[in-house]
Amino acid sequence: MLDTTQEDFSRDVIDASQDSPVLVDFWAPWCGPCRTLSPLLAAAEAEFKGRLKVVKLNVDENQELAGRFGVRSIPFVVAFVAGEPVDSFVGVLPAESLRQFIGRLLPDPAETQRRKAGELLKGGDLAGAASALRAALALDPERDVTRMDLAQLMLERSSENGRLAEAADCLEGVSAAGKLDSRWIALNTQLRSQQRAAELPASEVLQQRIAADPTDLQARLDFANALVAGGQYEAALEQLLAIVERDRAFGDDVGRRLMLSVFDLAAAQPQLVSSFRRRLSAVLHR
Repeated sequence: MLDTTQEDFSRDVIDASQDSPVLVDFWAPWCGPCRTLSPLLAAAEAEFKGRLKVVKLNVDENQELAGRFGVRSIPFVVAFVAGEPVDSFVGVLPAESLRQFIGRLLPDPAETQRRKAGELLKGGDLAGAASALRAALALDPERDVTRMDLAQLMLERSSENGRLAEAADCLEGVSAAGKLDSRWIALNTQLRSQQRAAELPASEVLQQRIAADPTDLQARLDFANALVAGGQYEAALEQLLAIVERDRAFGDDVGRRLMLSVFDLAAAQPQLVSSFRRRLSAVLHR
């Protein structure tokens, strides 16, 4: 445990709590319950092994700071996370209650790994991000968002052996409720497009078929899937809209249904999506 003062409080508590939760124990030498609580806090700090810091502040020597936090009775413990006071308690908590209090402050291990993956992705470390996401799933296999994060990363690396299979496994493991999420639908569309693209004729062959016979809707659908797999959403939407214009019933309305999924995939391009939504609506209501 660290003793702090008003002069060092910003460094010892505010700055330190950016990395891990900090418990500030407002105490005084004459306070009997403070002497009871202190070893409990020390034991908790040791138990959580660097995931938590305890800082002691003598209220007699730092009255202005004690007043700022409304200390009226001691021991008074304030928890800081990311520079802000987020919780507190007065008096002495039993060891188990103290452990539960601290547990509410600590970041979830699976979420910590997921956030680590995000930072690694920003730095361009795709392999490290994938490892962190797999670790997050090992800690919490039921978390749908982590499964979708890993599936998306695998789809972006689909040229590497086994990546599509891992993406498929991730998406299959998502809960029934998660499969209603627009993100899951979009990722599943991308997966299916990439799976089909691996089995399709070359794009040049499909383009030649379309040029020779603009009514060859299967060629248009296959070409659209290849374009979706390559992230060429605008060109894919053009082919799909052409299918809807020529035969709405083709493939059980596959042109319109796939367009809706591509809208989700292209959510980062709102102008593109808005334009094709209007064009699709015009075709459907003419």
